[in-house]
Order: sequence, then C-alpha cells, then structure tokens
Amino acid sequence: MATEKDVRRRFKLLRGLMDERSIRLLAGAEATVAGAGGESLVSRATGLSRMTVRAGKSELASKKPPTDLVRVRRKGAGPKSIEEKQPGILEALERLVDPVTRGDPESALRWTLKSTRKLAEELGANGFKVSQPKVCDLLAKLGYSLQATSKTLEGDEHPDRDKQFRHINREVKAFQSRGQPVISVDTKKKELVGEFDIGGREWQPKFAPVLTNTHDFPDMAKGKAIPYGVYDVTANKALVSVGMDHDTPVFAVNAVEAWWRTMGSAQYPTATELLVTADAGGSNGYRSRVWKERLQKLATKTGLTISVTHFPPGTSKWNKVEHRLFSHISLNWRGRPLEDYETVVQLIGSTKTKTGLAVTARLDRRRYRTGIKVPDQVMKTLNLSKARFHGEWNYKLTPELSK
Repeated sequence: MATEKDVRRRFKLLRGLMDERSIRLLAGAEATVAGAGGESLVSRATGLSRMTVRAGKSELASKKPPTDLVRVRRKGAGPKSIEEKQPGILEALERLVDPVTRGDPESALRWTLKSTRKLAEELGANGFKVSQPKVCDLLAKLGYSLQATSKTLEGDEHPDRDKQFRHINREVKAFQSRGQPVISVDTKKKELVGEFDIGGREWQPKFAPVLTNTHDFPDMAKGKAIPYGVYDVTANKALVSVGMDHDTPVFAVNAVEAWWRTMGSAQYPTATELLVTADAGGSNGYRSRVWKERLQKLATKTGLTISVTHFPPGTSKWNKVEHRLFSHISLNWRGRPLEDYETVVQLIGSTKTKTGLAVTARLDRRRYRTGIKVPDQVMKTLNLSKARFHGEWNYKLTPELSK
C-alpha cells in the first residue's frame, strides 16, 4: 500500500511535467490505489483539495475521452487570490488580532483569542468581503495556529489583564503616530556555552551529525549566555546584548542604552520620548527599584522622557520581543551547539525573516553585582510619575534638570 511519503515523492517528480488535468488524474489514481482513506492521504501529500482528488477519481471511473472532460486551464490561470482582489486584507486582519494574540516564546506559532466568525464580521465592517473559512486560511498565512483552549491558561488571571492589554496597545499606537520610538524588551532563556545539545535539527552531511556532550552539566560549560533583546516595534530591528554574568536591572538598562546609542538615536534623530514595553518580572520587573533608578539616569543622560508599560503577571508571551525576535533566534540556532560566545553572537546577528527583521548582536563582558538596594530617599528624588490606571504598571521618568 502506498504511503503518504511515497505519494509526495511521486508528485514532486512529476508535477512540473503535467498539466492541470494530468495532475488531477494522477491524484485520482493514487487515491483509488490507496483504497479507504485514500482521498485524505493524497490531499495531505499533494496539497490538493479532497474535491480535486475526488474529481480525478470520477474522471478515471467515467473512462470518457479527454474531449468530453472539463477543459484544462493554462498554467497560471484561475481565479485571483483574495489578497489580489482585496489589497490590504492581510494587514487589516493582522491589526485586528495583534493586540490579543498568544504564543509560545520558543515557537513561531501564535494563536488569537478572537473567533474567526468575529474576525470576519470586523473585516466586513472595515470594507472587506471575506468568509469565515477564508479567515482561517489568512490566519494560517500570518503564522497563526489553531490551539486547544487548555493552552490559553497561564495561572490566575488578573481582573484588569485585558484592560492593560488595551492600554498598552493605545500607548504604542499613540507613540508611533507621533513618530516616537517604541521598544519591547526582555531576557531570552539563558543558554550554556559549550558543546551542548541545544535541541532541534539542521541539515548536515549524511552520517555526520554534530557531536555534543552526553550530559548538560553546568560545570562542563565555558559559561552561560544571557541574551537581552531590545526590539524596535516600528522599524522591525533589534539589538541583542549577550551577557556573561548576571541578569540584573543594571544589565537590562545598559542594553537599552546600547540600543539607543548604536541604533535608536540614528533611527529617531528628533525623538523626545521613548516607550518601553516589558514583562512584569525579571530584571525589568515593575517592582524593581534598581530598574526605575537606572532608567532615571538614562532619561537624564539622553534627554528622553521614558514611559514604561508592563504586561500583567503571567502574560509575558504577549510581549512582541518574544514572537517577533526570540522565536526566530531559536529557529536560527536550532541543532547547533553554542560552542563559544563568538558563536552565540554570530548566530543571533545572522537572524533574518521574510518580513525584514534585522538583528545586531553584541557581547557584554561586564560583571554585574547582585543585591543592589535603592533606599527610600533615592526613590523620592526620581522624576517618576504614575498613570491613573495601574500606576505600578504604567509610569514615566522625565530627565532631571541640570543643577
């Protein structure tokens, strides 16, 4: 009995030599030979719809000469895609789902909290004509995946979670409309540096895999790589600072400063503000006094008013740096051991996407002390103002006036 792999290989070999009718007949023949479930098997293997496969079977069974069958379209003929008929529909759909998407930080897949029926209705209200099934197809093109509802739970949800998402979305759009920079920041998962298995696969000569250590013991490592990403949401560019010591608030703010010095100031020469979207915890958490104190110094040094919005606890997967940057870095270095720090920096810096993501990587060799305390007296001197809505999550720091 033919397997899906066999059918796929035969189609790959013959497809370029056949017209539409020949492809349909071959699909029908394969499905007939496969027996029960053959139509689904051939559909999966070839990418043809089951209706096309079924049509091929019917034509074979009819034994009619070609002149009595449906005419054969010339190559490239057929109806235009919905993207060609309705320019801008993909972009409109992306805007609708973007504020309420979820995804695994280590995966390129995302999924939306809105139903396809609701999305079809909202697209219709925006002047597009689209069916619910076609919305499913468009979501797949945008990299979305259908996920089980059990995957959407991330512990206890804060009652104002969705309101905070909408607040962040409004702030981002407001800054972008004024031409001011918006960055998404976070620390990627730490990695051991050395001959360790990092997971995933890549193409290698047959029977010549890259050899790695049998065990991942930390004392066998040359060190640990701590990638801190600063992703420019508007420009689709990023700077990743690879730390060698500790993931501290000082390290995080230094990474933001490095981005402004090497990329941001050139990209936004007239900027007077900066919006930072960050997780609720970690080195850039909303409870960290050191994070705020160092941002105050950065605001004074650059002359920028720095606004910060934090994602509610347990919702770090919504941060754009996760699925716009970190997921692609993970894909880029899959199956390749991070032998040394130079390899880490090189692999991160070579990360690219079809949508034009450009990444710069740098190695931060500095040592960072942990356990730094910021006393109450110092906190009172900061030019920190809190928003009316959840001031602990939304605040800004204005530059100090020179004395």
